[in-house]
Amino acid sequence: MKNALVIYSGGLDSTTCLFWALDEFDEVSTITFDYSQRHSIEIEYSKKTVDIAQKIKNKKINSYYFNIDLSQIGGNALTDLNISVPKNRNEKTMSSEIPITYVPFRNGIFLSIAGALAEKNNISNIIGGWNMLDYSGYPDCRDDFLNSFEETLNYGTKKGTTGEKFKILSPLLKMRKSEIILFGKEHKADYSFSYSCYMGNAIPCLECDSCILRANGFKEAKLEDDFLVRLKKEQE
Repeated sequence: MKNALVIYSGGLDSTTCLFWALDEFDEVSTITFDYSQRHSIEIEYSKKTVDIAQKIKNKKINSYYFNIDLSQIGGNALTDLNISVPKNRNEKTMSSEIPITYVPFRNGIFLSIAGALAEKNNISNIIGGWNMLDYSGYPDCRDDFLNSFEETLNYGTKKGTTGEKFKILSPLLKMRKSEIILFGKEHKADYSFSYSCYMGNAIPCLECDSCILRANGFKEAKLEDDFLVRLKKEQE
């Protein structure tokens, strides 16, 4: 039986990975982190999307939730409320530097916990929505980092040294946001509760980097944003 663990934030990219995984694997689990992020609302939305995905795909999803307080480290706009989230930047500026929204080694921390959970549950495939094109400045979203971490998991775990090897899968790594959206739609992804805004309010700000990239992605894909369509219907 092919199984996989999706590192699932509830955002657009990880939602795409979830729907893809449900088509590719017999058994799918998700792991979601409350790391004291400003936009922790994404956790509740992620639960709604999991419910929707189970109905659409007619498959049970095993969901796990972990609390890890990265605000103790701080130094970034996502876990320190005293640091402002950048607004109204263009994509060229976004990709030219490591932004203040970079949470130190977040993906390394998440992958370590996901790897431990995967080993315990005998899951060989770990999936994430990492992307090199959205933020080329994020060092923990690059293929060399992911390849090296896969090697580390296989060196540092009982499963990796005595059994089936771990694989870290990043199907979205070199896609533009519009390509990710269209890829998701091919797998019947429902983005109605996929949350992307860094500000953490129920209504997206539409000004932070994540909101802008998402809006541009749907525009390039020539599709309406499921999340905004749902909000509009609820407000009518």
